Amino acid sequence: MENPAFKSLKDQVAKVAKRDGTSINQFIAIAVAEKISALETERFFAERAKQADMKEFRAILFRPGGEPPLTGDELA
Repeated sequence: MENPAFKSLKDQVAKVAKRDGTSINQFIAIAVAEKISALETERFFAERAKQADMKEFRAILFRPGGEPPLTGDELA
C-alpha cells in the first residue's frame, strides 16, 4: 500500500512538472541540482568567512578620513 504523504507529494510533483513542461524525472533532477547549488554556495561563503581578518576589517571600516555618506546612500 502506498504511503498517502508520498502519493500527495508525487501528485504535486507531477502537477508542477506538467505545468513546467518537463517530465517528473527532469523536474526532480533540476530540483536536486538547485538544492546542491544552494548548499555548495552556502559552504563556499562559510569557508570564505573563516578566512576573514576581523581586525583588518574593523581597521578599514573605522579608518579616519574619507567622505561622509551622501544623500541617497541610505538603505531602503
